[in-house]
Amino acid sequence: MSEMSTPVLPVPIPRQRGEAKPASKTATPLPIAIVGLGFGRWVVRALEKPEKKQLFDIAALCDLNAPLALKMAAEIGCGTASFEEILADPEIPVVGIFTGPAGRADMVRQAIRAGKHVMTTKPFERDSAAARDVLEEAARLGRLVHINSPTPELPPDLAQIQKWKKTHSLGAPLAAHFSCYARYEEDADGRWHDESRLCPAAPIFRLGIYLINDAIRIFGEPEEVYVMTSRLFTKRPTPDHAQLSIRFQSGALATIFASFCVEDGDSYRNELTLHFERGTIYRNAGPEGRSGRRPRLALVQKDNDGPKIVEDELLSSVSGEYDWAAFHRSIVQGEPAPPDYPSIVAAGIRVVEAMAESEITGQPVKVLPDRA
Repeated sequence: MSEMSTPVLPVPIPRQRGEAKPASKTATPLPIAIVGLGFGRWVVRALEKPEKKQLFDIAALCDLNAPLALKMAAEIGCGTASFEEILADPEIPVVGIFTGPAGRADMVRQAIRAGKHVMTTKPFERDSAAARDVLEEAARLGRLVHINSPTPELPPDLAQIQKWKKTHSLGAPLAAHFSCYARYEEDADGRWHDESRLCPAAPIFRLGIYLINDAIRIFGEPEEVYVMTSRLFTKRPTPDHAQLSIRFQSGALATIFASFCVEDGDSYRNELTLHFERGTIYRNAGPEGRSGRRPRLALVQKDNDGPKIVEDELLSSVSGEYDWAAFHRSIVQGEPAPPDYPSIVAAGIRVVEAMAESEITGQPVKVLPDRA
């Protein structure tokens, strides 16, 4: 991800967490500036699709790479501006910040203090205290900060898991096996991806962070972690192959596998096998994986003749996706983020902090307790 640019050219409605609502067909697009076009260029492409253009209108692009910013701005018909100019522009109420995670809380703080709402990306920050502080400040100021992982509201897959837990009396969640992988042919380029301090256990921090956040939503407060890593194929100095183990305060156990080394035609599958006392839920699991590109959930419970699939659902989206419709609706309706959102975000980063220490020491590391 790039950082930011310098070139310049001319009343709340409550709902239950996890409850999905479609975007209004008469929604008024809100002006948004995109800051950081390394990964942010993919966000720009997504926002240019018709279903997103009714929600947000890209007003300016911002990146330290001036030629990139100018090129993309010309392609979509907007201007470029510095971060400072975006913050000072009263006609831009929303900022998308897609810079590297280290120090991002400071950029978010500048944005919310300038009266902007913020959409940003995972990993949100490298510092759990900074992450929690800025999200709590946003709540006090009445500004929204949404992240794609974890989202303020439960995504459809985790909401369905929560529903099945109740309706099928599954009991307590006991263990989970997560995986997310792709094949990257990367070279060292001096960005934050190359520094273990900024990018600990790189595949877990860059891909597995989704799964860490899912695990916290399922199991609650983490207690201890242990990570193992390898470097097999990529040419960065950081690992490309990793597995993280987490023990939760409940006694539940989770393993998270993330890799830049696997190419099987089903990259970024976001796979989960989740064991309860009285059943197992599979997300995108098994050789069939997803149904096309749609996420799939299946619930297996004991029957007279053995295991039986008692529920099977195809979903429109899965955890980790940007919920632009909810973000737009929350801004327009003045709907605040849930009060526990800062602690949920910070919990995932506390796991990362312990994981970074485990990567250095080669030993299990206790997760710092929630400061609340």
